[in-house]
Amino acid sequence: MEINDKLRSLPAIDSLLSAVATDLEIKQYPRDLVINCLRQAVTSVRDELRKGDDSGASPAALISQARILLKKHNQPSLRRVINATGVVLHTNLGRAPLSQRARKCVTGIMEGYSTLEYNVALGERGSRYTHVEEQICRLTGAEEALVVNNNAAAVLLVLSALANGREVIVSRGELVEIGGSFRIPDVLRQSGATLVEVGSTNKTHLSDYEQAIGPNTAAILKVHTSNYCIIGFASQPSGVELAALAHKHSLPVIEDLGSGTILPLTAGGQSEPTAAQRLQMGFDVVTFSGDKLLGASQAGIIAGKRKYIGPLKKHPLLRAIRIDKLSLAALEGTLMEYIVGEPTQDIPVLAMLHSDNSILKERANYLKELILEQNTGVIAEVITLNSPAGGGALPAAVLTGYGVTVNRQDMSATHLENCLRQQAIPIVARIQEGKVIFDVRCLLEQDLADIASALSRIF
Repeated sequence: MEINDKLRSLPAIDSLLSAVATDLEIKQYPRDLVINCLRQAVTSVRDELRKGDDSGASPAALISQARILLKKHNQPSLRRVINATGVVLHTNLGRAPLSQRARKCVTGIMEGYSTLEYNVALGERGSRYTHVEEQICRLTGAEEALVVNNNAAAVLLVLSALANGREVIVSRGELVEIGGSFRIPDVLRQSGATLVEVGSTNKTHLSDYEQAIGPNTAAILKVHTSNYCIIGFASQPSGVELAALAHKHSLPVIEDLGSGTILPLTAGGQSEPTAAQRLQMGFDVVTFSGDKLLGASQAGIIAGKRKYIGPLKKHPLLRAIRIDKLSLAALEGTLMEYIVGEPTQDIPVLAMLHSDNSILKERANYLKELILEQNTGVIAEVITLNSPAGGGALPAAVLTGYGVTVNRQDMSATHLENCLRQQAIPIVARIQEGKVIFDVRCLLEQDLADIASALSRIF
């Protein structure tokens, strides 16, 4: 049969509608949506026919394809996944998972109205920023604090309010680029400030900063290189020296801490400075992310001296970048963990970064047993692994741990990895040396059972 004849022989939408009229599964969807999905199925098959593939041209195949399209409408695109990569702060997988307390706070806000901008004690309008300001100040030692929707926005707000139309001095070795080609020079330009680069890529001296200070200087900006490291023949002035120089010239010194941490943190052989330590050194304003090492929701946290935070709260840009109520609830719940809980145990990011190798090995052995119990003809082995922290944090850290390799002779690792991603709860794993690897660092107990069950369905 010629291609044109095959195209003309495709069933009409009306006939397909009649064929599914008694299908209980399809009848639960609105008629207009069913028609739309049937048309999509026919269009797709028409394209395949033109390429010489007529395998999906039957009415049954078209209805089956439409059924798949309908199910996609009934399933959110943004959904939970099982992170078997071992990368704790996986940007593509949403970075920090929330603690139980944080999740409970979010659920409570989702169930109805809230005190987002209402002062219950006074019975009048309140501010959304007061819900977390006291906790941030307590944890960092700041005089005042503010939160916006992410750290890039926090830096933009600080520079817009404090340096618009003036110069900001930055070391060449700190002109950071974060995800999506978003660069510090771009943020400075957008804020209306003029970038003044000093020093070289690997070395910047205190004298470089001092020589650059002039009548139009608004601030010194230090950018913590939280997503890369410069090692070897490299140096920067200490925070104390930089703060002293700025204050000598009556200038604020600002630090973009990037990943940011509240507690002293060492993992995989690398340490991170805390916000409190930087403020104690004399920095006037620090900014950092909420959904990285802090272990909360996406947020940009600004902490520092009252004289500099005050103008930020009155700046018109603040409304455009303000934090939403669900992110704020998650952030408040996480900060509560630091104040009244056991953060290293209760905040998933901290617990995962500090996981003991003996526990990880035990978890890997248990996963291996589950896989072998439910699957025949499968080779599963426990191996040692190294993983990055991820998410633009602790770039030099090497997290040692354990994982389970899985392979079967009749299925390639690429095909198996693809099948794992297509599960109702997608499973994201690694491929190495022709084997699928499940790093157990970020896996919960239920995840282990879900992985074994998914492999059973696939095999």
